[in-house]
Amino acid sequence: MTTDVHGSEHGLSKFHQLLVDQLRHEFTASQQYVALAAWFDGRDLPRLAGFFYRQALEERDHAMMILRFLLDSGVPVTVPGTDAVRNDFDTPRDPVALALRQERAVTDQFHRLVAAAREENDYTGEQFLQWFLREQVEEVATMSTLLAVVDRASGDLFDVETFVARDLRPAEAVEAGAPETAGPAAS
Repeated sequence: MTTDVHGSEHGLSKFHQLLVDQLRHEFTASQQYVALAAWFDGRDLPRLAGFFYRQALEERDHAMMILRFLLDSGVPVTVPGTDAVRNDFDTPRDPVALALRQERAVTDQFHRLVAAAREENDYTGEQFLQWFLREQVEEVATMSTLLAVVDRASGDLFDVETFVARDLRPAEAVEAGAPETAGPAAS
């Protein structure tokens, strides 16, 4: 491993190193959503399972958007593994609360990325991140709403399933203005 004068691996700017790190975060988020989906799927809650399976694909696509940007920017990339994910939960509220915490953490990560791009006058990088900032507002709002619905349902998961089926419709396969992915987007 080589380190430049700024302490970055492989001579990367702080912004590019954070973006490479974000690949791991996005792939980990995708795997965590698979674990949440499997937890609901194993309890015969198909709407909640489907919602979280779709979230997993969305996070995978976010990683692939970052990968495409890095490759197009000439930044050397080593595709990372993922961090550990949680698979066991005591109540149906626990996985949804974890999802909300995860989305808030990802929002903070993107704020740090924008600050680093701005600090380095990387206008292209900052522009690339704008879509992710808007996406994170939506993601936190969705998970906050889902957690509130789970709490109000007082254990009646059929009400939650009905809400998910009625109100949490799948997003368009590829949103207008979304960055391009490396390889095909999940559809």
